[in-house]
Amino acid sequence: MKRLKQFEPLIISAFEERVYHLPMHNHTYFEIIYIVSGKGKHVLDNMEFDYEPSSIFFVSPENKHHFKIEEKTRFVFIKFTDAYFNQNKYLDNQNDFALSPKEMMRYPLLKERVLSFGPDCKLILRNVIENILNYKCNDNLSNSAVIFLQILSIFSLVKENIKHSEGFYLNSAKDNADNILAYIHEKIYTPHALQIKHISEQFHVAENYFSAYFKRTFEISFRNYVNNYRAKLIEKRIISDNLSLKQIAAEFGFTDESHLSRFFRNKFDHSPKEYKIRNRERVKV
Repeated sequence: MKRLKQFEPLIISAFEERVYHLPMHNHTYFEIIYIVSGKGKHVLDNMEFDYEPSSIFFVSPENKHHFKIEEKTRFVFIKFTDAYFNQNKYLDNQNDFALSPKEMMRYPLLKERVLSFGPDCKLILRNVIENILNYKCNDNLSNSAVIFLQILSIFSLVKENIKHSEGFYLNSAKDNADNILAYIHEKIYTPHALQIKHISEQFHVAENYFSAYFKRTFEISFRNYVNNYRAKLIEKRIISDNLSLKQIAAEFGFTDESHLSRFFRNKFDHSPKEYKIRNRERVKV
C-alpha cells in the first residue's frame, strides 16, 4: 500500500475529481478533508461513510483511506505534520480543549461516524474553509497566525459538535466527564482497559464509587454505556461487510466469533448473519 510523505509543516489544496486519483493509501501526516460539493463514499480503514457537501473527515497517520466518487466532487485538503502544531504552540491559548488538536485528529469517535452540523455551524465551517483558501497564497503559510487560528476554529466547532451529540456526550459538559468518555471511546477495542479498577485509577475516582458517579453524571450505567457504544460500532462493521466475524471479534477483544455472536444477539435480537440479511432487504425496499 502506498504511503505518502510530506516534509512541509502545512499544505493546503483544493481540487475537483470524477475519479479519485489515489487507491487505498496512508501517509505520514494528518489530513482534514472538507467536501465542498459532490457525493460519494469515504472508505476509512474498514468503514465506509457517505459524504455530501459540508462533510468533514479527519485522517491521521495510523489510518488508511480512499474515496469512491459517485458525483463529481470538490475537495479541500488541509495537510499538516506534527511540526505544525509544535511550532505554533505559542498561539494556542484554548485551555478549554479536553484534547489537543493532534489528539482530536486521532480521536476514535471521529473515525466511526460522519459529524452532522446544523445550518448555522455548516455556514461557519464553510466560511472558515473559504478564509483558509483565500489566505493560502501567503508566502509563509505554515507560520501564519491567521491560518493557524482558522484551523483551531475547526477543532472548536468539532469539539462543540461532539459534546452536544446525543448518545455520545449526553448531558454532561464537565471536563473530567468529557475525558472519561474520550477514554472509553479510545479503549473500546481493549476490554481489560475498561475494567472499573483501571478506569477509576485513571481518573482518580474511588473504585467502589465509580459506578454511582458515572450513573449520576450520565444517567446511564457504566456497563450499559460501554456495551451500547461497542454494539453500535460492531453493527456498523456488520452492515459494511468489509470484515469477517473473526476479524471483528479480534478487533473488539472477544475470545472468538461465538462470543461476539452472543453479544450481538443480546443487543439486536438477531445473529450477525440474520441482521446483515435484514439490512440488505431494507436497503432494497
